[in-house]
Amino acid sequence: MSVPLRQQARVAAYIMKKRLQGQKRYPLVLMLEPLFQCNLECPGCGKIQYPKEILKQRLSAKECVEAAEECGAPVVSIPGGEPLIHKEIDTIVNELVKRKYYVYLCTNAMLLKKKLHLFEPSPYLNFSVHLDGLKDEHDRAVNQEGVFETATEAIQEATRRGFRCTVNATLFDDATAERVSEFLDYVSTLGIEGVTVSPGFAYEKAPDQENFLNRARTKTLFRDIFRRGKGKGWKLAQSSLFLDFLAGNQDYRCTPWSNPTRNVFGWQRPCYLLNEGYADSFKQLMEETDWALYGTGNYEKCANCMAHVGYEGTAVEDAVRNPLKALWVRLRGVKTEGPMAPEIPLDQARPAEDHLIDLIESEGVPAPDKSRDAGRTQEREPAQEAG
Repeated sequence: MSVPLRQQARVAAYIMKKRLQGQKRYPLVLMLEPLFQCNLECPGCGKIQYPKEILKQRLSAKECVEAAEECGAPVVSIPGGEPLIHKEIDTIVNELVKRKYYVYLCTNAMLLKKKLHLFEPSPYLNFSVHLDGLKDEHDRAVNQEGVFETATEAIQEATRRGFRCTVNATLFDDATAERVSEFLDYVSTLGIEGVTVSPGFAYEKAPDQENFLNRARTKTLFRDIFRRGKGKGWKLAQSSLFLDFLAGNQDYRCTPWSNPTRNVFGWQRPCYLLNEGYADSFKQLMEETDWALYGTGNYEKCANCMAHVGYEGTAVEDAVRNPLKALWVRLRGVKTEGPMAPEIPLDQARPAEDHLIDLIESEGVPAPDKSRDAGRTQEREPAQEAG
């Protein structure tokens, strides 16, 4: 595990404080999404379905800082869209760093070299660069040639200038343990702090609905990956128990409140991956959301999810509650042989519901056609200039 010790200690102290206060549900990471617009159109993305009127919307720097303070989580992840398109992204990041939040700016790195001068290296700032494998896999995943090369060059330049950098990898159904292992070997040479890996979530509106992993396939894949990685010293920037969960060794349930999302619509229910409506405030989100309606076994849309935004919080809390268990997994390594933990039954899950059209129309915007490619806005202004 390659998360800096001071950050681990900060998160652990925060969790202990919440437990002493008797809080059963609390956030660990704020998913702060200041825009949906992107300069790529990845087939597996769940954000590209919005009409251009919504893609033009932005959270202001003031709204972003207020969201972080309202939520209070020690870590703020800034995904999108592509955050570096936002004209105030330097103000957003610098204000959060000034307040000592641990900020992970998630980027495809197409604009990173151009924008690096806007930021200063800090232990509180990390550029989390999205790479979905080696060149062939990544460029295919983002549907554009040359992105892998641009991203890796940006990582090398950022680390040369003293910035913290991690790589964020999403694995799809075409992933093989051999190629993922080669990918992890390669990114370890880039000078990064670590890698986060997670199976892709099947966004209901993503144009590509064919290549998402199910839970059984996820567990088998990760066991094979970790088996190949023994002794290699890969820097995986996640809790040992979450990695153990991915390999089928932990019987965890989703804790969606651990990664609440604030975006241009408000506080998203129930998590970053599902869009089931919005609350006007963080307090309302936490107190008025019926959390029992969501998660694997409870809701059809969640059936195959093993993503970090739902389960990393569960694993981190388990590690704080059972430090010897977490240490044992870290020292022993992830178990890659033997029986797996029992799977969550799916037979009582409630049917999926479609809330997206109502949400878009509530903004006064005509809803897109429901066909597969409806969300791919054809008249989108160039994202590099849109700010």
